[in-house]
Amino acid sequence: MALGAGAEVVNYRDLNARANRLAHYLRSLGAGPGKLIAICLERTVGLVVAALGVLKTGAAYLPLDPTYPAERLSFILNDSQAPLLITESGSADRLPPGGRRVVGLDRDAETIASFPEAAPEVDSKVSDSAYVIYTSGSTGRPKGVQITHDSLLNLVFWHRRAFAVDSADRAALQASPGFDASVWELWPYLTAGASVHLPDDAIRSDAERLRDWLIAQKITITFLATAMAERIIALAWPCQTALRMLLTGADTLHRHPSPSLPFVLVNNYGPTECTVVATSGVVPPTQSAEGEPPTIGCPIANTQVYLLDHQMRQVPMGVTGEVYIAGKGLALGYLNQPELTREKFVAHPFNSAPGSRLYKTGDLARYLSDGQIAFVGRADDQIKLRGYRIEPSEIVDVLDRYPAIQASQVVRRADEAGENRLVAYLVLAPAAQLTNAELRDYLRAHLPEYMVPGVFVVLDSLPLTSNGKVDRDMLPAPSTLNILRNEPAIPARTLVEQRVTEILASLLHLEQVGANDNFFLLGGHSLLGTQVIARVRDAFAIDLSLRSLFDAPTVAALSGEIERLLLEKLEAMSEEEARRMLNAKTAPVLGAIVTA
Repeated sequence: MALGAGAEVVNYRDLNARANRLAHYLRSLGAGPGKLIAICLERTVGLVVAALGVLKTGAAYLPLDPTYPAERLSFILNDSQAPLLITESGSADRLPPGGRRVVGLDRDAETIASFPEAAPEVDSKVSDSAYVIYTSGSTGRPKGVQITHDSLLNLVFWHRRAFAVDSADRAALQASPGFDASVWELWPYLTAGASVHLPDDAIRSDAERLRDWLIAQKITITFLATAMAERIIALAWPCQTALRMLLTGADTLHRHPSPSLPFVLVNNYGPTECTVVATSGVVPPTQSAEGEPPTIGCPIANTQVYLLDHQMRQVPMGVTGEVYIAGKGLALGYLNQPELTREKFVAHPFNSAPGSRLYKTGDLARYLSDGQIAFVGRADDQIKLRGYRIEPSEIVDVLDRYPAIQASQVVRRADEAGENRLVAYLVLAPAAQLTNAELRDYLRAHLPEYMVPGVFVVLDSLPLTSNGKVDRDMLPAPSTLNILRNEPAIPARTLVEQRVTEILASLLHLEQVGANDNFFLLGGHSLLGTQVIARVRDAFAIDLSLRSLFDAPTVAALSGEIERLLLEKLEAMSEEEARRMLNAKTAPVLGAIVTA
């Protein structure tokens, strides 16, 4: 088996045949080496077929996440100048019109099926582009990173050797199409004859359900972005599980795994400009004596990491320097942006070979005595959050275009539990009226969901340093008094609402939550939602689904769903079972519901 997505199973013969037919069709439309083909599809079997089909033409593929706002999709399509776009009916409706040929996998299925099953003959070179990924841009606009076949092959061969990948492995494709982690969730495994499995969105956003799915599907190796990986390793695991290796990365890993975990945890680091991964290392189950977080390991094959000061001199071991990367993983540069390419891909000061370059990452790190690299942070304002690289200036650019906003600033801020989130600080225009929902809807129309701040804080003015720049250290923590709401908070009216407001206030680190407050508008997200579900289970002895939280996100609506489930549970119980359920925590609540 090559691919599995729910009930849909595709073997290698069928996958190859489908990709070859698509490749022939794309070739007939002009696809080939030196061309860029956009793909806008959900995380399905069709996405894999499309990407493989494009590679078989010798062209490069440009993955687009169909959940992106139309404005962002339009910008990327126009900026990339991709002449062909592969999509399907469900995603095509969201795409902007343009002067490009659209291939519909469903609409054109009959035509595609008429082409040969044999692979097309293509004259391509390892120096040709294999794919382009757009990342957040410091200028306020996304930028496309061009990765060659040579760089991709280096990643694939290293990955297969480093993690002993073979045809018996079962991997998972969980990353969104526009996130470069999807690259190493696919090609190392498909080139090794392993099988790749695709969980649905509800599973991959819920740590407990994802754990259960990994176990049930007998997944042997998988990647999870740091935030989800930290939740997964905190769960209880059975001693006997197929999972042998959990790969993580894209954000700072704060915790070591428990010695009882039945798999190995591997931390990885790498900008999109360096083909997904530049360093990698196994995370030991025991923390260092100094209590430092896990390292990002050592450089991978054919990769060199230099830590340099502001004069491009190497810093001594143990001293913090900026991370510069060289080697086979380096991108060609930024698509249609030669000046930015020259700024970030600089001449190699320690290698005289023609064309030798270093990529200036903007990250800070230090070498340890054992050769491991300890990540320190950023040298600029760039943010890494839940697997995505975010330029705050891009969000600020969109915020400042909103008429009701006079000035804004966006930062990553950790709450008291160490959970990172984007916080936007706003100064409203004189006499302006603005609600949380209005602003969130506006941002969702211009930015992908992962770039929409979780919390909006309203200030009279932004604090400034003596030289007139925003003083980030003086930006206040979000609180009940300063966050942007839709309307004033209404006090809890029932015992259930009171308990739910306490749960949300504790998780969101707010002094007060009202019955009319919306969990997601207060800064909640799906990962935090799993904790809400767990605490509701403890408080009311019922199993609430994560879907229920999305359908009933306000305190009042969620409380109503809890009361409904409690009554259903009571009605189905015997008298003895009901007595056992009436413990010290649930008795007052149940009594109030029954007598209401």
